[in-house]
Amino acid sequence: MVPQNTILEYSESNYREFLNENKIITSGTIVRMIKHVGENVTNAVIEYFTEQGKLSLLDGYNWEFNLVEKEDANAWCMPGGKVVVYTGILDITKHEGGLAVVMAHEIAHAIANHGNERMSQVLLAQMGGMALSTAMASRPQQTQDLWMQVFGMGANLGILLPYSRVHESEADRLGMVFMAKAGYDPDFALEFWQRMSDMKNGNVSEEILSTHPSDEHRIQEIRDLIPEVEEYYQNSVKQHVDF
Repeated sequence: MVPQNTILEYSESNYREFLNENKIITSGTIVRMIKHVGENVTNAVIEYFTEQGKLSLLDGYNWEFNLVEKEDANAWCMPGGKVVVYTGILDITKHEGGLAVVMAHEIAHAIANHGNERMSQVLLAQMGGMALSTAMASRPQQTQDLWMQVFGMGANLGILLPYSRVHESEADRLGMVFMAKAGYDPDFALEFWQRMSDMKNGNVSEEILSTHPSDEHRIQEIRDLIPEVEEYYQNSVKQHVDF
């Protein structure tokens, strides 16, 4: 329901507003690491879609990577390639490989147009199917709140929240392809989601009552994906050795 150019326009404006209202950390080892991981993963994304003959899917993307001082265990990527990591998730990512898992996962959501699909569903369900521009004009605060929910900007566990099971599974798989192609061991994904599960102390709703895979189900799916994406990782390692 939402044209891509409209999504990109609103993403840019909401992203800039978010940066203006929050404390951006601009220097230090973690900032350099986030930008380094972002460059590695997005280079892998560009290479992947070039090989697929689908580079046009990245039209309008202008990548940025920022660290924001917030205690929430959250990270998100807006359509257009605006990636934000919160300081609160660093205790779970632990290292560069963990950051690659999170950032590749969020980038996968954006590239797969999950936010656009979710926003269309919300406009249909809660606003009678009105256009985004109409919703912004007639119900600006409600639309703004919905936008933040859809893209994870207002969630204290954004990486776990606003998408469906199908979207999460797609982002897990695509994200693992991207990170492996960028030279990060896919085992890092398994380790990260196990730490995430431990962090929640098992206090998770039954899968049938949730829009997300249960921790156990998700971890098993990721374990099953590792052999599929291992070739991307090995090829990346070989390229670096050959170079």
